[in-house]
Amino acid sequence: MRQRVVLGLSGGVDSAVAARLLLREYDVLGVYLDIGLGGSGGADASAVADSLGIPFEIVDIRNALEREVCAPFAADYLAGRTPLPCARCNPAVKFPALLAAAERFGAPYVATGHYARAENGRLKKGMPANDQSYMLSRLPRAILQKVIFPLGNYEKVQVRALAREFGISVADKPDSMEICFIPDQDYAAWLDRRGGTPPPGDFVDADGTVLGRHKGIHHYTLGQRRGLGVSGPHRYFVAAIRPGSNQVVLSDGTDLYVDQARCVQPNWIGVDSLDGPLEVTVRLRHSKVETPAVICPEGDGVLIRTRTPARAPTPGQLAVFYDGAAVVGSGWIV
Repeated sequence: MRQRVVLGLSGGVDSAVAARLLLREYDVLGVYLDIGLGGSGGADASAVADSLGIPFEIVDIRNALEREVCAPFAADYLAGRTPLPCARCNPAVKFPALLAAAERFGAPYVATGHYARAENGRLKKGMPANDQSYMLSRLPRAILQKVIFPLGNYEKVQVRALAREFGISVADKPDSMEICFIPDQDYAAWLDRRGGTPPPGDFVDADGTVLGRHKGIHHYTLGQRRGLGVSGPHRYFVAAIRPGSNQVVLSDGTDLYVDQARCVQPNWIGVDSLDGPLEVTVRLRHSKVETPAVICPEGDGVLIRTRTPARAPTPGQLAVFYDGAAVVGSGWIV
């Protein structure tokens, strides 16, 4: 008898192709996770499920998303950090919702259309052009042992080609938005609508000299250059955010390069724990840039010493540690 798997079916091309690939070996239940914003996602997911002849259901995750992702997202920005909502959502909302559906369906596995690989409770990179292991690095082993990523050995261009070959209706649908609960991607306006955002304040330099006025600290992130509206003898970059004094510190950017950073709440995937120094490469933001580093345990967190200076490790973002293609673990940068 074929085993069952619950697939997060978003209405996009990735999960649709994932469904078609899974059907070669599994009985598939498609689940659309509804965040309450409407749009065509649910209808597209339902149409894909219908065309593939798989059962389909909609699961309302609005309350969990608000509690676990939206509220912490707002709190981070108001505290001068730059949050990473997808990395919070995956272990706290998305995969638990899929696992709950899997329990109802009698399925031992869940799946998504992410570009990564899961092998025996370990997480590995997907193909270089589309690798999404960074955003999945907070998943614990207990979840990874139950996850299938059908697209782990594919690139996006191949997936779209497969979608056309399979006759999938969403083959040419544009990629989904970066932050699902902020459709227009104007996070500052979204924060303003929630209320309690800080007022305008001063741009200052390292000595405290006022350089201009900012729109509110929630409009800025460490290393930002665009949209500052301050002129001077050189280009300015955000060098620090000071919620206590409602100031944004600007500099010429040379002070943004550091060879140490600290992160907390480590999630170990490729090792059981960190007992001493370990050579890794590290991604300090959602990009393909990896920097050789040594990580060491430090109190309840991890000290990162990069072999070459890294630009603007940003509080609220993830440091993800790699050993080749394998994810060693991750931690929140402080």
